[in-house]
Amino acid sequence: MATSPCSSSGVSSSSSAGLGAEAALEIRTRSVEQTLVPLVSQVLATMEQLEKVSSFQEFVQIFSQFGNEMVEFAHLTGDRQNDLKDEKKKARMAAARAVLEKCTMMLLTASKTCLRHPDCESARLNKEGVFHRMRLSLEQVIEIVTDSRPSGENEMAPTSIYTSIKEFKNKVEGLRENLYFLSKENLSTMLELILEHTEDFTDSAYTSHEHRERILEQSKQAKMELEQLVSVWMQAQSQKTKEITEDLEVAILKTCQCMNELKRELHHAATSLATDLLRYHADHMVLKALKITGVEGNLEAVAEYTCKLSEQKEQLVETCRLLRHVSGTEPLEITCIHAEDTFQVTGPQIISAAETLTLHPSSKIAKENLDVFCEAWESQLSDMSMLLREINDVFEGRRGEKRAYLSLPRPGKHNANLKALKPVTLDTEEQAQLGKLGLELHLLTCDVDSETEKWEDQENEIVLHGQSISSMAHSMYLFTRGEGLLKTTQDLFHQAEVFATEGIKLASVLTAFSNQLEDFDKPLLLLEIDKLIPVCQQLQITAKTTVQGKSATFTKVDTCIRKTKGVMTILSQVLPLSCKLLKKCGTGNGWLRSPHPWRENRLQTNTNEDSMEGKTDAFGIKSLEHHVANLTFLESK
Repeated sequence: MATSPCSSSGVSSSSSAGLGAEAALEIRTRSVEQTLVPLVSQVLATMEQLEKVSSFQEFVQIFSQFGNEMVEFAHLTGDRQNDLKDEKKKARMAAARAVLEKCTMMLLTASKTCLRHPDCESARLNKEGVFHRMRLSLEQVIEIVTDSRPSGENEMAPTSIYTSIKEFKNKVEGLRENLYFLSKENLSTMLELILEHTEDFTDSAYTSHEHRERILEQSKQAKMELEQLVSVWMQAQSQKTKEITEDLEVAILKTCQCMNELKRELHHAATSLATDLLRYHADHMVLKALKITGVEGNLEAVAEYTCKLSEQKEQLVETCRLLRHVSGTEPLEITCIHAEDTFQVTGPQIISAAETLTLHPSSKIAKENLDVFCEAWESQLSDMSMLLREINDVFEGRRGEKRAYLSLPRPGKHNANLKALKPVTLDTEEQAQLGKLGLELHLLTCDVDSETEKWEDQENEIVLHGQSISSMAHSMYLFTRGEGLLKTTQDLFHQAEVFATEGIKLASVLTAFSNQLEDFDKPLLLLEIDKLIPVCQQLQITAKTTVQGKSATFTKVDTCIRKTKGVMTILSQVLPLSCKLLKKCGTGNGWLRSPHPWRENRLQTNTNEDSMEGKTDAFGIKSLEHHVANLTFLESK
């Protein structure tokens, strides 16, 4: 059949465009591989030199080179991560990069401590642990980039319950189409495997009695429903019916419903445990006690608190294993495994760092080293709270949307001009330029989240607006990394506009609050309000201004992020001030409560984080340069 010239041309140009994009991606991928593989070899060689140095002067010289190599490594792996299409590989790359980012700072302080106290066994073990973990992560990056171990996924943990239940239900529902495509033994084996995995929950010392009983009851019910299904199924086969019988349809529905209930019970057990743990450890009391008793040189007290930290580590590791079972997606599974590994490794490293400080209580370097490892622990707790929120989002069908107000423009619901504007996607170089700005925004987001957690009344309107603003700022930070829901500059501009509007709403609430205050308390709050409103208005104007051309678009993006930073800076001051004034004026926790009772049991998703990521440029280099510059000022004690 003849094809019209027009359609042939259209297909041809479309195919050419597609092939051109694929070819460009292939070329870029090969280029990154060719640059990254030798760079990793160089990093490993430099690490070997760092591990063997015995003089401080030599360490400073080599570490400076190491820092430069890690900056380049950060950019290249970031490029490769963005290019990866396989979500599982992308998650593994993100996990490896997260380890290397935190370990770069750990390597510095652990090495400094070891040089200062060369005969200290705990300092040596602490340093060796950092080098070992960095090497494993570098090897993982190479495996992902070169695809040198395509079967590498086989080395991961066994299939999660969530995945197994999904496969089991697919098989059961497949009986509607074909009564003969699998055996009853096949289905029975699949259910046995699922129920075997549920023992991870029922055998866990941290699963509550109520959850354990409900899981066991639901497991028993699942066996009964499968027995009934098999009976009706075999009867249908013996009658050689072509149409599915009503009894079989009912049995299929009841079996699938039962598996859904089992999945729900497991989800509730894991997420309830995680929520309770995160709340219980939000004050970081054990870490604070270790720092205090370490400086005091109190060996007995440090031993007591290291035991408590070990218990906390076991609880968190077990919880991560249970969360993996109900994570819902393979990338989240990988993130759960990464969290488990991080707690498993960082716990003993904190203990060795604390032991070193206890043996050398006047050592500033040993104290600094313990601080760095404690910060990594706190950061991982914060990451775990975000992971928990993502798992809940997937379970509830939100699939990664942090909250409803993060929704992107929808046809007919926003300014029609948005449709006419062609979205502009930033290239890698521009993304890199925004990287530092984004990390500063991330730090402010962490500060604001920390302040909202301190409010006793989580329903207060000031808190709710603060949480809303912080969450939107987080999505804008993710944009600077080429991640998250905001895919184009137009998405970012719309988010900035909504963000500014929310800021103005907060200013209105704060003004109402100020009217409840005594005259001598008002000026401080009114001063912050006077700062907040103009910045939000400027951000609104910037976000709504139409620009043309790539350069103008990039400038607009830069301005939006900077204005967002300005709002977050003011918010980080407003929240603690408002909390203090609220307590002082005695209006009570009921003042300005939100009428949303469903929020009462909501997970507090951010712990009091002092995130290293927020304090660093690529892989902590900004902070590293600061430390390197001061390396010669070692204490003489």
